[in-house]
Amino acid sequence: MLCCGWLSVVAFAALAAGVSGQPVSGAETPTVASARDLVTQGKLDDALRELDVLAAQQPEPGGVERLRGIVNYQQNHLAEAEGDFTRAVQQDPSDLQSMQMRGIVLYRMNLPEKAIPILEKAHTSAPVANADPNYVLALCYIATGQYDEARHAFAAQYGFAPDSAAAWLFSARMLFRQELTAQAAAAARQALTLDAHLPLAHRLLGEIALAKGDVPAAVTELEQEVRVNPLDGETYNRLGDAYLRGGQLDRAQQALDRAVLLEPDASGPYILLGKTMLEQHDPVMAAMYLRHAETMDPSNAMTHMLLGRAYAVSGRKEDAQREFQLVEKMQGGTRAASPQP
Repeated sequence: MLCCGWLSVVAFAALAAGVSGQPVSGAETPTVASARDLVTQGKLDDALRELDVLAAQQPEPGGVERLRGIVNYQQNHLAEAEGDFTRAVQQDPSDLQSMQMRGIVLYRMNLPEKAIPILEKAHTSAPVANADPNYVLALCYIATGQYDEARHAFAAQYGFAPDSAAAWLFSARMLFRQELTAQAAAAARQALTLDAHLPLAHRLLGEIALAKGDVPAAVTELEQEVRVNPLDGETYNRLGDAYLRGGQLDRAQQALDRAVLLEPDASGPYILLGKTMLEQHDPVMAAMYLRHAETMDPSNAMTHMLLGRAYAVSGRKEDAQREFQLVEKMQGGTRAASPQP
């Protein structure tokens, strides 16, 4: 399911595409423009009060229902927003932004079956400049088990041939994101059937295997990805993780060293190197890698947890306690696990 913050961008795009004319902030008599100005200032309750006054006018000014829908959407009042966008389209059947937003709201209300025909109609009525509603349409297809239609929608959004290897792989990635691991793996294998040298396909299969806890399969897939695509730092990071989980510490270190060289600004390989050094009973080197990771991402609780353990093993009890207290604070008061020297 998509994050609400990401979808709010769509609402603001609809707002920007909405009412024409210059906003009139602080007008004595409410207008659509003055209400819109309040929305852009984040004064949503004030905007709703003005919109309620405008909605009572006869005839109701154009754009009121769409703007009210956007405000209710931003306040997470989804049922109200769906009603607003429905009325907006009834008043103006050519209002594609309201049609798209109604479909997005229905998706967020876990009603993908109802969202699909609306988003399909908005998609076919005119070319859509904003790709986000098309993406939501594809997610609705996934939610209703229409995986071929989802692949075709993703392919159209990115300009792929609908049954190409790239389309299958993109669909696999999106299926995996929705935690449909079996369907994702099948789609990734189909991509490889069409193009045995397609980059990132074996990596995705490796990630799926890791998610399932199948370390040997993950290693096999990620090693194949390295042969196809030897200069991708994230692949070495995932491979190092797989080696580490399988107890192949020397191989883990080698893979993670390569990840660091290719992706020097990523904190993940440094964290895993710290964990590898702890497994190799080298807390000094572990702390070095973990301190570097901390400078890159100070809010990562795992970094502080591992750093605390490295300090504890080294006998630096005060430093270890400081790190564990940070972890406890980050986790909202949940006590960090006690170190195991």
